[in-house]
Amino acid sequence: MDNVTRSEFDVVIVGGGAAGLAGALTLARARRSVLVLDSGAPRNAPAAHLHGYLGRDGESPVGLLARGREEAAGYGAQFRSGRAGTAIVADRAEDGFLVRCGDGSAVRARRLLVATGLVDELPELPGLRERWGRDVLHCPYCHGWEVRDQPLAVLGTGPLAVHQALLWRQWSPRVTLVAHDARPGPEDREALAARGIAVVEGRATGLVVHGDRLTGLELADGATVACRAVVVAPRFTARSAVLSGLGLPTTTVERGGVPIGTCVASDAATGATALPGVWVAGNVTSPVEQLSGAAAQGVRAGAAINADLVEAQTREAVAAWRAGGGEGGR
Repeated sequence: MDNVTRSEFDVVIVGGGAAGLAGALTLARARRSVLVLDSGAPRNAPAAHLHGYLGRDGESPVGLLARGREEAAGYGAQFRSGRAGTAIVADRAEDGFLVRCGDGSAVRARRLLVATGLVDELPELPGLRERWGRDVLHCPYCHGWEVRDQPLAVLGTGPLAVHQALLWRQWSPRVTLVAHDARPGPEDREALAARGIAVVEGRATGLVVHGDRLTGLELADGATVACRAVVVAPRFTARSAVLSGLGLPTTTVERGGVPIGTCVASDAATGATALPGVWVAGNVTSPVEQLSGAAAQGVRAGAAINADLVEAQTREAVAAWRAGGGEGGR
């Protein structure tokens, strides 16, 4: 959907996923001029259905975004396909930012909302990427119900593997932790045994697939761990190129003292970054946030941006009022 009719906007939103579209809808309904730049490659595209989104459970992720674009466009938001190139801070006298697009064109924005999401960096194992989002999974709240009671193999790639196995045990009593790179200690092994989770030593070397259906995880010694889904722990890497160009670095995200990825730091309530005029929403700032939470962040960021613009417009109006002598000067 390309419907751009202008070159200057109140807000340019980089990223058209749930967070970006929620921000666009909020801002467009606030009668702001909005442009959404979107690559058309959402993180959840490999998944056939989304889950845990109230009122939309089971819907196609692509379908949800298509409806979101239509809704935002209905209030005047504009869209341009393709990745944003670099965003640079314009002269503040020009009120905002210049966003250069991949095709060489450029637009001006008074404010920026970056909702570019993240990249799931999967463990090095043949076949994982091809089946990602189908039967290679990481989030039980997104996919646990769909594989309930089935044999599951957790690929141990670090210290959080034990926690992951214990978590997935809620959805199936048939969970096996394949040690791979994990090194569970005595207490971990006791906890796993108490919950009926088997531990298989050795490294995994690939997936076993029959008729486009995952049936097992192959080990280096030739053995196979039977399973209908493989659970992995990706590294969550923020898509932050456009922000890096503005001088906003990423920070390391940890869980239980273990690094799990990167993000762009922001105010938890509004999404405001350390750079005035720039907000973030969704997985680029909250790597473990789910779809509904990302959308909520987009709404909050959109409202905060509108409030910031209102304050700026009020300052300008007051200055003009005073310059004209106020009410007595009319």
